Amino acid sequence: MTVDTPQPRPTPQSRPVPLGPRSVTALALVSAVGVIAFGWPFLAPPTSQVSAHAQDAPWLFAGLLVLLVAVVAATISESGLGPKAVAMLGVLAATGAALRPLGAGTAGIEPMFFLLVLSGRVLGPGFGFVLGSVTMFASSLLTGGVGPWMPFQMLAMGWFTMGAGLLPGPDRLRGRAELLLLAGYGFLAAFVYGTVMNLAGWPFMGALASNVAFDPDAAVPANLARFIAYCVATSLGWDLGRAIVTVVLTVTLGPAILKALRRATRRAAFEAPVTFDAPAA
Repeated sequence: MTVDTPQPRPTPQSRPVPLGPRSVTALALVSAVGVIAFGWPFLAPPTSQVSAHAQDAPWLFAGLLVLLVAVVAATISESGLGPKAVAMLGVLAATGAALRPLGAGTAGIEPMFFLLVLSGRVLGPGFGFVLGSVTMFASSLLTGGVGPWMPFQMLAMGWFTMGAGLLPGPDRLRGRAELLLLAGYGFLAAFVYGTVMNLAGWPFMGALASNVAFDPDAAVPANLARFIAYCVATSLGWDLGRAIVTVVLTVTLGPAILKALRRATRRAAFEAPVTFDAPAA
């Protein structure tokens, strides 16, 4: 007579920071304001007061984004950022901040990005947004990169890491397929991050006599053409380097780091306990 051994029934992977309605609402509102802060050169008509103060607008948006990122981080924290999650947040943020100066941005060699992709994947979008923002803040203090661009970097990196947590199949997809998914996301998101950050600095070029600078008096199609030319001329090579480094590190180091992160979440009791089906009669 054979006895059927009860098999563990897979349960959905819980997250260190579950996103409740308040957190989702805060993220949506901050993201909406962030889109306006980044894209105002294409949203405000030439006759608007924002375009008339093109040199002041980035500073105003930067101050606003600092407050909004702080608000959304506090809201997410109230949703369940316990001591274990805070400890993991500190370790990962410190590691990411330490990785950033290794390449110093030379030719796009920025190993910090691959760690945030893997962390967002395992720990979820809520934790990912906070981790991305805090890591960028800590690395800016470490490298002395503090300026009006820093709040934009914090928000963009929060989006970058949160996006990895929103990728499909967090409970089922494993192995080579998951690595390819993460590598593909990291490759594309590296270009998106660079393009978004170009929007934050591009309006500062308004005073320069250049055919790629932002022109407050020009129509949207003309400024869009200028912006594309600006991205190709100034950052395409850097974004490509960042994308390649992210893919290479994700493929080579990804399996070990994903395993370590998942083991850490289990030991921290982030995941729901395993349940068993009753044995067959």
